[in-house]
Amino acid sequence: MSRFRSSRFAGLTAYVPGEQPRDRRYIKLNTNESPYPPPEGVLEAVAAAAKGLNLYCDPTALRLRESAAEVYGVTPEMVLPVNGSDEILNFAFMAFCDGNTPVAYPETSYGFYPVLADLHGIKKREIPLNEDFSIDPRDYFDLRCTVVIANPNAPTGIALGLDEVERIVASNTENVVIIDEAYVDFGAESAVGLTRRYDNLLVTRTFSKSHSLAGARLGFGIACPELIADLTAIKDSTNPYNVNAMTQMAGVAALRDNGYYMENCRRVAQTREDTLKSLRALGFEATASKSNFLFVRHPEISGGELYERLRERGILVRHFSKEPIADYNRITVGAPEEMEALIKAAGEILGRISLKHRSPRDSPEKGIRKQPQILRRKKEKKIQPG
Repeated sequence: MSRFRSSRFAGLTAYVPGEQPRDRRYIKLNTNESPYPPPEGVLEAVAAAAKGLNLYCDPTALRLRESAAEVYGVTPEMVLPVNGSDEILNFAFMAFCDGNTPVAYPETSYGFYPVLADLHGIKKREIPLNEDFSIDPRDYFDLRCTVVIANPNAPTGIALGLDEVERIVASNTENVVIIDEAYVDFGAESAVGLTRRYDNLLVTRTFSKSHSLAGARLGFGIACPELIADLTAIKDSTNPYNVNAMTQMAGVAALRDNGYYMENCRRVAQTREDTLKSLRALGFEATASKSNFLFVRHPEISGGELYERLRERGILVRHFSKEPIADYNRITVGAPEEMEALIKAAGEILGRISLKHRSPRDSPEKGIRKQPQILRRKKEKKIQPG
């Protein structure tokens, strides 16, 4: 840190993205990207837009808003395109949280939520998950603060039902509820339809996962026109040209071919279930994921060790070292052949551990690292508003 950095950021801990190594070719199952490329029409739209790069892009992204509104059943005034959904989350924390309005979110969830709260000096209410890693909707009733919930949650992949989401929104009418739907297209129910009935609901979407545009950086906020106007004011006060011309046209073309992407999501969901079956046959335990990743652990090897051994074999997964999820790894669902390589590698790793365990030279205690039972903190008493 330089001597010029503001003291208010001295203790800031930045978000750490999934690793993007360049030292060798890996099977990347660590950042939840799509294994399928965008269709030719998207590439053609990007190339056409590139011819006008000497001019500024449309700061209102009107064509993109109109295309999104048509697909999601809302009006253009209810859509705000952004540079990845992280940007809409940042705008929302700025617009709807302050010293008098804390933010509440699951204690185990997307790591950007606490980063944004700390960045903007917002008081945090981190609510523990149930012992099975699910979210109890009742923990979010009448909190009198801004509520942020990823649905499906990350990194667990567990989804709330639409009725549960609506109960949370309906119980917090004096504050904004943000439902982060980065992974909703892989098997969960979207709350976008509720934005027509609740003026306190903001739904955030990204095209990084389901629409094969992680490298283009495109997301949306969908809410009533008044909330979108609030967020647009923040956007126009920071970066009015936040979505570049090529990304805008890529988004328009992608929405035009939305059926292609929804079919890819179905393929990913099927690969997810096939992979889960194979991993369970190897002794893995997993949450009920409705996302494009699996959240798994194995009783015979720690999460960190499995991550390292897979990495040695050229396969990247995501490991989080904090409790209560340190025994788990998040595995992106890639193409079927990539998942077959993962299963083969995992079987080899576990087979070697088992062989070592059976060796007459080693006692069971030396031959295998026994995983302690995961001790999850019992849920705290419901946080009282204040």
